[in-house]
Parts: sequence; C-alpha cells; structure tokens
Amino acid sequence: MPELARLLGADDPVVRRGWISETLVSTFAELMDRDPAAFRTKFRKMAADPFAFYRGSACLFYADVVRLPDPWADERTSRVWIQGDLHAQNFGTYMDGSGVLVFDVNDFDEAYLGHFTWDLQRFAASLALLGWSKALPDADIVDFVARAAASYLDQVRIFARSDGDSRYSLRLATTEGTIHELLQQTRLSSRAAMLDRMTEAEGYDRRFRGGAGVRRLDAAEREKVEAAFHRYLDTIPVENRMRDVAYTVKDVVGSSGFGIGSAGLPAYNILIEGPTEALENDTVLSMKQGNVAAPSRVVTDEHIRDHFRHHGHRTAVSQRALQAHADPLLGYTEIDGVGYVVDELSPYEADLDWQDLTEPEEILPVLDFLGRAMAKVHCVSDAQSDSKLVQFQTEEAIASVVSGREEEFAAWLADFALRYADVVRDDYRLFVDAFRNGEIGGVKSTAGVA
Repeated sequence: MPELARLLGADDPVVRRGWISETLVSTFAELMDRDPAAFRTKFRKMAADPFAFYRGSACLFYADVVRLPDPWADERTSRVWIQGDLHAQNFGTYMDGSGVLVFDVNDFDEAYLGHFTWDLQRFAASLALLGWSKALPDADIVDFVARAAASYLDQVRIFARSDGDSRYSLRLATTEGTIHELLQQTRLSSRAAMLDRMTEAEGYDRRFRGGAGVRRLDAAEREKVEAAFHRYLDTIPVENRMRDVAYTVKDVVGSSGFGIGSAGLPAYNILIEGPTEALENDTVLSMKQGNVAAPSRVVTDEHIRDHFRHHGHRTAVSQRALQAHADPLLGYTEIDGVGYVVDELSPYEADLDWQDLTEPEEILPVLDFLGRAMAKVHCVSDAQSDSKLVQFQTEEAIASVVSGREEEFAAWLADFALRYADVVRDDYRLFVDAFRNGEIGGVKSTAGVA
C-alpha cells in the first residue's frame, strides 16, 4: 500500500488536520453539545499518546478504511458481524453464561456488520502502535501481525471443518502463559469484594456508596429509570430469566467515569436482589445509552440499519451474536425514546495488560490466543445470532476467500499495519494541535472558554 497516505489525504497536513476535526465533530457533535466537559476529558485522554488517540478515534479509522481497496471483501465477507473496535486492548476475561471463566474479545459498543478485514486491520494497526511504543523494529511488528493472522486463519479453518463453534473457548484448561495467568488472577476476584467497594450497609440491606462518578437521582428521574428497567426485563431471553424476586430494585444512581470511547453517554447503575436474598448475591446492573457504532457510519445498507430498533438494541443483539454464552442479564430498553443497553457489572472482568509484555518472545505466544479469539467472535456469530442478517457460514466464507493466499493475506495486513500506524502517529500530532487551538467544534481545550 505505497500510496495509502496519499489516498487518505494524509500527505497534506493542512487537509488532514481539517479532516480529523470535521470527522470528530460530525461524529460527536450531539454528545459534545450535551456534555462538553466529558469531551474535554475524552480528548485529553486521547492526547496522552498515539495509542490513546487511536483508541478514541474509531470513527476516523472507519472514515479512512472505507476509502481503501479491500481485495478480500466479496458479497459475503463484506457483510459479517464485527466487533467494530478490535484493538489490542479490547481483550480480557469474563464469566460466561454457563459459569466458565473465559478469555475473549470484549467491549461490543461499536459492534455492527461489515468487512471481516476491518476488525483485523484495526487490530493489526494497534499492534504496530504498541510495537512502536515499546521501541520494537518493524521486523518484529511484521512477525506479530503474521503470527496473529496465522492463528486466526488456522482457527477459521478448524471451525469450517467442524461443528460446535460456540463450544470452543479460551479457558483455564486450554490456555497457558500470560493468558492462563490472567485467568488465574481473575479467579481471585469476588462478588462480595465488588459489592463492598460499590455499596454500603443501610440497616439490613445495601445501597450504593457515594463518591466520584456516582450521582443521586431525584424522584422523577428515578421513576423514569425504574420504568425503563421494567421494560428491559422483557428483553431477557426466556431461558435466562431468574425468579421475579431477583429483579427487585434496591437502589439506582447515575454513573460516569467510563473509558475513552463512552464519553458523554448517560448511564445508571441499578442494584437488584439477585438470585437469592443473601446480601452477598446482590447484583449490580449497568444501564448505559447505546452509542452510534462507528462502522454504522460507513455501512449504508438500510436493511441492516432498519433491523435495529435503536443503538441499545443493536449493542445487545450484536453482543449475543459475537459472544458465545453472553451475559444472561444482557438486554436493552429505552428512556425518552433513546436506546440503552443493560448488562451486569461483573467482578470477573479483567483486561489484558500489555505493560509488562515487552519482548517479542513474550508477545508472540499471546498473539496466538488473540488470533483465535478474533476467529471465534467472527465464526460463532452465524450460529448465535438471533437475526437473519447473516444467512451463511462466516467461517466458510472467510476460508474460501483466503484459501491458497494465506501468506499474501498476512503480508497485506502487515503492510497496512505499518503504514496506517505511521498515519496515526502523524494524526495524533495534528489532533493535539487542533484541540489546543480550539478547532474541534464547541469543545475548547480549557473549560473557561468552552
């Protein structure tokens, strides 16, 4: 891809700086108007380094990648379920619906349908940015991308040859090294410790603690949220329903303090009774406004768009499609006609930490597992989805388009990773200058002039 920068207008800093600002404004204008302080915080976090900028600018990635040729996209492989923001830090542990602790792709806020390559390209470029931040040479980054691509394609072929995609998982019995250690560390977490951190005793019951990111509701807002909660209950699959008393609401608060991608999105935490009346089994749910998925801004198929009632519905449906044995409490609702996604806040969620992974011999084995995790979310989707949007076997479609060209595919992906990472590093500097000079909509770099 020798002309990638030229194709994206990234060879002209003035044009590119304007493109970055216009893309961010067109994506986030409504949320920035509603909560400029949240976006000052978001943009300051993005200004920390090129990888943080990349994490917070999925909209820019899609505005770019949709303009590039994709030799691997055909009628089927351009229309599969994708995670939508598949960078290297969106992997971690969770307790699946059958009670098994697994390592997998996480964070489905941007999930949608699109080219399977978009997930892999976003991931590969993030590897290049991580490698650069660790002062590793391009040759090592190429090896990283090749290793991840090889394990991804190997797992796709395994799924294509056999049934039971959803039965495959990366768990204690099937992992080793860094991933196995992360799973073991997560086992030490407990619901009781999380509840003690988030709640306090009030008489013979619990209520949320006050503190940073916690907002008490007035009576009218609480009534509105509880009404939305009761509508959410109808969206829980019948097979996942607990007895009615489990959904007794004990307390409700507004919440904030999410990661870079969720700035400005209204959210609530809801404390419910849980499976038993023992206080140690109280359950905390998150009810967060669904954001507009970044891929949905470039995928123009109205049949896909019209399938979803709102972005809360889209997030829940997508997560069920992409994550085998998803959270049994996953569902959706509406407040004032706006979609919200609801799921459990679990003590068993822990992200993969790249900080101590510094040498290639430490990183390469991890990439074997990440490649297989990416293959799983793509290939399990056709079996787990409750929609009719994908009516073919994703693993067969991907295996067919790459068959006999595996080395070419890996080389294409590595070339994109290196070249787009160069673009991102330049974009980062342009973004910081644009933000500092008040060029990004109504969000100035200082609160006093916003």
